[in-house]
Amino acid sequence: MSKNKGFSITSADRYSLALYELASENNVLSQVEDQSLSILSLISSSKDFSNLIKDPTNSQEDLLKVLDNISNNNKLENLLKNFLRFLVTKRRFFYVEQILKSFNETCSKKRGELKAELKSAKELSGDEISKITDELTKNFSSKIKLNYIHDQSLIGGLVVQVGSTMVDTSIKNKLQQIENRMIEA
Repeated sequence: MSKNKGFSITSADRYSLALYELASENNVLSQVEDQSLSILSLISSSKDFSNLIKDPTNSQEDLLKVLDNISNNNKLENLLKNFLRFLVTKRRFFYVEQILKSFNETCSKKRGELKAELKSAKELSGDEISKITDELTKNFSSKIKLNYIHDQSLIGGLVVQVGSTMVDTSIKNKLQQIENRMIEA
């Protein structure tokens, strides 16, 4: 547990769980999930919006106006719009990115998906990625939500992590192991 007295991961999880339960009760879960992904994309792609969120000198009125514009332009679900407005009024909008990421993880967990990360030295095609995803789905007997990263620093091979299980067949890892054995000798 964090000793930080500010906004913690637990608090973000509580807000995200509340959003999940409300969306589920109102049968708008898939719409809210899609729209929350769009908002996260907007935060990561728009430096202005990201700075607006993180700037504590912005007034609630300014934030609410921006939210209303975004809501109207993107036709956000009323539940999500009201939730975001609630975060502004409770002075928690600074943490919207953390809350929405937690919300999407909650949706994924409730669907029984496992998060996996795949790193490869070589750029993989969509077909290769889907084959790896299918193989992981069979091996773990669960739906896999795969995050693919092309990482040239691996020199060659793959690194696959599903939950706490990691398989590292990269040349970089093998060279590191050889280096460690040479140091120990």
